[in-house]
Parts: sequence; structure tokens; C-alpha cells
Amino acid sequence: MQGWAHELGLSQIGVTGIDLRDAEPGFQAWLKMGFHGGMDYMASHGIKRARPAELVPGTVSVITVRMDYLPQSTPDDWVAQEQARQERPEEAVVSVYARGRDYHKVLRARLQKLADRIAAVVGPFGHRVFTDSAPVLEAELATRSGLGWRGKHTLVLSREAGSMFFLGELFVDFALPPTEPVSAHCGQCSACLQVCPTQAIVAPYRLDARRCISYLTIEHEGLIPHELRPLIGNRVYGCDDCQLVCPWNKFAKVHALPDWQPREGLTGSAIATLLSWSEAEFLRRTEGSAIRRIGHVRWLRNLALAAGNALRSGQLAPAQQEALREALLARRDHPDEVVREQVAWSLALR
Repeated sequence: MQGWAHELGLSQIGVTGIDLRDAEPGFQAWLKMGFHGGMDYMASHGIKRARPAELVPGTVSVITVRMDYLPQSTPDDWVAQEQARQERPEEAVVSVYARGRDYHKVLRARLQKLADRIAAVVGPFGHRVFTDSAPVLEAELATRSGLGWRGKHTLVLSREAGSMFFLGELFVDFALPPTEPVSAHCGQCSACLQVCPTQAIVAPYRLDARRCISYLTIEHEGLIPHELRPLIGNRVYGCDDCQLVCPWNKFAKVHALPDWQPREGLTGSAIATLLSWSEAEFLRRTEGSAIRRIGHVRWLRNLALAAGNALRSGQLAPAQQEALREALLARRDHPDEVVREQVAWSLALR
């Protein structure tokens, strides 16, 4: 099966059982603390997340997969280059994983092809494919099946591939021999906790999503809390800081898949330029991209916030300041009140 996975562009495969009972208390405690923020779906599905056979009746084993996502054009000094973006306040920074095609579409299709290959050998079987798209404890399943260990930032880490990869699952209704989990190798390192701009990693292995920039710029609807706005800087979709500082990502791997190549406009673009996109242009440029999921209003909110942070940075040339102010003024009377408030906040900064 590992050979089939590689032929389909999947980087690693594992197998685990469905008894996740010992993960339930930690998940319930996380929910009780309110760390899921506005992601009500995390609580609405209840403990079903830790019980695969309740989510998909008949499930006996779970096949887990890892798919690396650094594009083939990634330079050797990619970490330094990504960190340097934060020193250019006029530049809009999109998380690396979101610059290409929507991973949900790519990985789901390849998991289905894997299921088809299995069916060609064993015959028809019950199954369901998941990629960050249902109440599944993905990281828990990944660690139990040996794809890696849970890092202190809560992401799955691999000695061979760092953390720059997507996870997916194939629930099946027959037994497979499980693959062995691997030991953890974070040691005394706490770089991810220290680097988080909003201190969202409140303790090792515990994330308060309400403070996480990825959550705030992607999942969170409405106004972003005022006290967190300056800390977001020029990040307009997601945040990679905890991954960029992780020593294990020196082993992160590139993938030859063209789908991961950055789209025009999503790497190195000026905030002012992206603020000028009409809704039609936003939809055209993000077709087939994960970014489209947040919609044009949230996209403008994020960009307007980044524009305000850039204006208050004191690092812009006069022409850059003027371009940002003009872009903000053009959105001052936007129909959405969240955009209007964010624009007003950003224009009021000195």
C-alpha cells in the first residue's frame, strides 16, 4: 500500500485502530476552556470526533496519509525568506500552504484513488475519505499511526519532513495491521511558544485558538479584537511563525505537484494592490484556492488591518504610505460594517 501511496503523490501512509477513548478527556477540557473560539462545529459534534465508528458506522481501521506541500520552486533558504516578509510591512503575507490549489480538493481526490486501488484487490468495501473536512481528530490519528508526534505547537512533526504537510484519512470497514507510533523529539525546545506573536500557545501542547492568527484571519467572523490587531502585523491569511522557527523544518520536503506552486498575487504582493481587488477579481484569482472560503469581505478586513499596521510601522516610503491610504479610503464606504470599522481603525492610526 505504501507503494500505491507514493505513486499517487502521497508522502507517507500509516494505519491505526479506532479506540481513541484516552483522547476524549483532553479534547473535552480544551472545549470547556473555550479555546475553540467561534468554531462551534468543534463542540456541536461532541465526542464523536474521538469515536470514528460513530462518525462512520462500520469503521474498523483508519488509513492516515501525509502529503508534503512545499512547492518545487522552494529555495534552500526558504525559512529565512519567509521570515524576511515580516520585515516588509507593506507586503501581504499569505501562509505557505494556501498559495496554491485548495488542499482539500487535491488530497481528497488522491485518497479516493487510493481507495479505488485497494478495492481492485480486496473487492468493494465500506469507506469514507476525510481531509480537514469533518469531526475527525486528525492529529491524534496521525500520531497513533506513526506519521509523527504532536509538537508543542500542537501540529504533527516528523523527523523526516518537519511539519509542512497536509493530513488526510481513509476510514475503512475491515481490519488492517496498525503501524507503530514514533517517539516525540521536541525535548527542551520552546521556540514555538516564544515566537508566537499573540502568545496563542498558552502552554506546551495547548493552543488557545481565540488568539491564533490563523484562526483570526481565517475562521473568525466579525471584528478582530483591538488588543490583537497590532500583533497580526502584515499576515493576511494564516500564520507560519511557529513552523518557521521549528528546528525540525530544516527537513521539510518539497513536492513536485504543480498544484502547490504559488498563484500569481499570493506571494510578495503589496497590501494596497490586494485591497484594490474587486469581489469579481478576488473570486477569479482564488478559484480552486482555500482562500476563497473566507469570502471577499473577510479578505478585505484582513488586508485593511494589515494596511493599518503597515502605516503605523514607521518603515514605509512616502509613496507606499500614500498608496495604502488611497486603498483604504476607497473602501471607507464599503457595504459591510466590519470592513468599514476596520478601515476607520486603520486610517485613524498615526
